[in-house]
Amino acid sequence: MSSVPDSFGGETSVRLRGGDYEAVFLPGLGMLGASVKHRGAELVSLHGGLEAYRSGHTTGIPLLAPWANRISSRRFRAAGVSVNLEGVPLHAGDDGLPRHGTMGAQPGWQVVGVKPSSLLARFAYDTPELLAAFPFPHELEVQASLSASGVRLVTRVRPLGRRSVPVAFGWHPYFTVKGPRERWRLRLPRRTHLALDGRGIPTGVVAPEPAENEPLRDRGFDDLYSLGRDRRLALEGGGRTIALGFGAGYPYLQVFAPPGKPFVAIEPMTAPTDALVTGACPVVAPGDTFAAGFTLSAA
Repeated sequence: MSSVPDSFGGETSVRLRGGDYEAVFLPGLGMLGASVKHRGAELVSLHGGLEAYRSGHTTGIPLLAPWANRISSRRFRAAGVSVNLEGVPLHAGDDGLPRHGTMGAQPGWQVVGVKPSSLLARFAYDTPELLAAFPFPHELEVQASLSASGVRLVTRVRPLGRRSVPVAFGWHPYFTVKGPRERWRLRLPRRTHLALDGRGIPTGVVAPEPAENEPLRDRGFDDLYSLGRDRRLALEGGGRTIALGFGAGYPYLQVFAPPGKPFVAIEPMTAPTDALVTGACPVVAPGDTFAAGFTLSAA
């Protein structure tokens, strides 16, 4: 794991340091990012703790795979394959829609490389239980690296076997800064708003929105966007700014900021919500690799 075996909340951890940053990842708990600190100040909200994550809630920096957010139907066709999720045990919301895939708190990650400032971990998505929920054998790879520039997370998908794999994963980082929430500022680039119905599923209605850098005040977000060339976002408060930059593999963004909660989730997504059902997701062919990365930094 790390140069000295470490523990975080009773879980074996990988603790990295680079530049002014420290980060903790939990391979035995779905590769959860449990902490990111900049000059000793925590940037990540771990509300509910690890027990909440084990019971199906999102917290910290969790990987949402093989799909992020919701899917609208338990029967659909993806990458030429008919999928039937009826009777498959999946985490679902009150609306009954399967949410956030199958990798939450999932054991089985193998750390194949670790240095003081970086780690490389892989997961073989090929067991009968997992394939019942997503019948596309593949390998997931997460690479985390810390430097003076910040923390970079790159996620890769490689098909195992002859079947192409639809790509709809994302991350759900929760960030927090000091000071009263109403004084926090959220920087969003020029983007297109994808309207959602009452279940959180895109309706097909879209509207352009200009870039903004405004106080959060009492506003609430649970909104989906497609991004243009500018994929820089930021949360500012208490004299600190957390900045994020999405790479080309993340053309979609979900912002989740319930009124009154001391966190803002800024979520990079490879595809829009419900992309497995609608077919609006990229597909990686056997022998190829899909990669997506994002960077977070603080000042």
